[in-house]
Amino acid sequence: MFSAKEVGDYYDQTHVHYEKWWGLRKNLSLHYGIWDENTRTFEESLANTNAVLLEKAGIRKGDNVLDAGCGVGGAAFFIHKEVGAKVTGLSLSKKQLAFAQRTVAHRELDEVLNFQFMDFTQTTFPAESFDVVWACESVCHTPDKNDFIKEAYRLLKKGGRLIMSDFFLTEERQEDKHEWITKWGNTWGVPNFVSASYFASKLDEAGFSKVDLFDYTRNIKKSARRMYAGSLMGAIPSELYNLFHPRVTRFAKSHYKCGYYQYKALQEDLWKYKVVLAVK
Repeated sequence: MFSAKEVGDYYDQTHVHYEKWWGLRKNLSLHYGIWDENTRTFEESLANTNAVLLEKAGIRKGDNVLDAGCGVGGAAFFIHKEVGAKVTGLSLSKKQLAFAQRTVAHRELDEVLNFQFMDFTQTTFPAESFDVVWACESVCHTPDKNDFIKEAYRLLKKGGRLIMSDFFLTEERQEDKHEWITKWGNTWGVPNFVSASYFASKLDEAGFSKVDLFDYTRNIKKSARRMYAGSLMGAIPSELYNLFHPRVTRFAKSHYKCGYYQYKALQEDLWKYKVVLAVK
């Protein structure tokens, strides 16, 4: 089980890895890229993920958006550029926040984009503050997904939309003889994964009137393979670094393994990548 502080530590300790392997400084994205027949590059696939969430949620100018788990602010910059909406981003990583705040200041977007250090399951915002709650691959880090769901419901205005993409177990109780899912979570700061059906049931219980699930597993397989290849290429350098730097941080030490575990789990159909849209 990982605490909120440990999730922040994970992203602080592995920030440099995302810069190297995911083109973080250029793409401002830590998420999986969605590929279709028209996607030519990895950079385009990352933008596609944001575009899919934007379109599904129907975000428009005038909307007030909360990005729950904003990373370095890539989605916020994308949303504002595409439709002009205001975005507030939350993160538990001080490195991510510093990066996002430098970028927003450089682009002179302080009046429409802001980033704060805050747990998105326990925010200080008044009820019904937002038109949209956006969460891209962040809810997996919460120990109790219901904590996020209840807070998102509280924060949304009537008719507001929750839009998110994340990793879900194929089935709630499934055989995983190699424990790929557990090993993946342990190297990625994820305390537990749940199935999409379980998550949807909790959305219903919270009071969301409409819940739609969209399966994009096929579309992220190239991204999963990219991570797998990075894991293989990084294994020897990482182990050598660990050998000569015995005080290497907890998550940085084993982070390269997550790419291997997630791909092995995907090959065995143990998880799905889904987009979730829920309306209050």
